[in-house]
Amino acid sequence: MIETMSKNFFMSLANNKSLNKAAQKWGLNFGAAKVVAGSTIDSAIKAVRDLNNKGIVATLDHLGEFVYTKEEALEATDYCIKTLEAIAEAGVKTGLSIKITQLGLDIDREFCINNIKNILDTAKQHGLFVRIDMEDFSHCQDTIDLTKMFHETYDNVGTVIQSYLHRSLQDVQGLKGIPLRIVKGAYKESPQVAYQEKKDIDDNYLKLVKKHLLNGSYTAIASHDHVLIEKVKQFIKENNIPKDRFEFQMLYGFRKPMWESLVNEGYKMRIYIPFGNDWFGYYMRRLAERPQNVSFAFKGFFSK
Repeated sequence: MIETMSKNFFMSLANNKSLNKAAQKWGLNFGAAKVVAGSTIDSAIKAVRDLNNKGIVATLDHLGEFVYTKEEALEATDYCIKTLEAIAEAGVKTGLSIKITQLGLDIDREFCINNIKNILDTAKQHGLFVRIDMEDFSHCQDTIDLTKMFHETYDNVGTVIQSYLHRSLQDVQGLKGIPLRIVKGAYKESPQVAYQEKKDIDDNYLKLVKKHLLNGSYTAIASHDHVLIEKVKQFIKENNIPKDRFEFQMLYGFRKPMWESLVNEGYKMRIYIPFGNDWFGYYMRRLAERPQNVSFAFKGFFSK
């Protein structure tokens, strides 16, 4: 009960537009600097280089929510392109994650498609991979449709599937051959569309990973759950899945001993690195996901 109340509290904060806007003026605060790699492209590139030096690759995500004007969406598109150019110039090993709402989907679909195309063209020019991130359920079908559409032309694009959604197993089957990042899911969704119990979400997570791997498709296993990770490792061993068909992924600032252990075991590890001044919604969802994460907020608050 307390855990549910805590999750609902932080999710309500994540969706608060006024707090989100105010947080952009606060600067990284309340422990957010532990899990967000600064506010600039340079700070993000530095975080990537530090990880690369340890044999780890990355994915950069320029944070941003509540985009309602074409001007804001064009600014976000331009920033994504500048980030890709900075990655290429620095020579670091990272891809880029993008959000279709940040690029204008809720404003004009064709406008958004053109923005994504410009980003993918730049990425392809530099040999870089772009992940179309999955957002809330209301944007799920659009994300799937756009990913399939772009994959017909670009081989450097993939998306994300959330195991708490009832529809996800069917989606994975329909996305055969497309690189997928499998996650549990970080938005508050209704029982009509999403599993509510951890066991159901975990069971579905394993089904999704196994299905995509057996389909011969590249799979990113994005989880901090050591139990799930061990089960995936066992499945990979039993089915002789080659190491070039999958990777493990974790979030910047979380479970460092675990990802270091996986790297030492010879697995490919990718760290998802968020950056930018629009950090509030992302950070609140991380606090909502696991009660243990709240310690970040308290440590950050009392260190001020």
